[in-house]
Amino acid sequence: MEELINKLKEYMSKLDNRRFINKLLIILIVTVTLLILINLFTSSNQKEQGKVIKKDPDEYNKQMELDYSVVLENKLENILEKLADVGKVNVMITLDDSIEKIPAANITKYKETTDETDSQGGIRKTIREEENKQLLDKSEDILVLKEIQPNIKGVIVIAEGAENGEILERLYNAVQTVLGISSNKVQVFPSK
Repeated sequence: MEELINKLKEYMSKLDNRRFINKLLIILIVTVTLLILINLFTSSNQKEQGKVIKKDPDEYNKQMELDYSVVLENKLENILEKLADVGKVNVMITLDDSIEKIPAANITKYKETTDETDSQGGIRKTIREEENKQLLDKSEDILVLKEIQPNIKGVIVIAEGAENGEILERLYNAVQTVLGISSNKVQVFPSK
């Protein structure tokens, strides 16, 4: 080890200080450039990984609820139109409540128990519990661990060909199966 240190000292003494500083500066510039490039590539991947809630939760909730029901309606329309003897289909889905979001949080629980005995022999026990919850956020946005989709309140299907009792029954069964809901939540009507 001492040999290596001595060789390094000898090499450094032979070097011209300007050349050494120039080499260090070039190495520094190349390193910083590489770090910036690596950061650009990894930050774009990280944005796609976590869902976040904006600080204005009402706007986010309305948008997510709208998106969820519209996606369900579109998928249901597409699949029902593929049934035999069924023409154009329109679907309306109403939701029971909004999407429930469970945010990521640090939870700290504290419990303190105190037993006291007074001079007359009386015993008093005091229990104090405290819980602190701090939401985790990423640059002004709250990180979401889980989203619970709302229950479906009802479905209306208007379809060409629903005048036929057999087609009507197939539409009822398809909607019940796809959405996992009971028949009293589904209404199918023939279109004009």
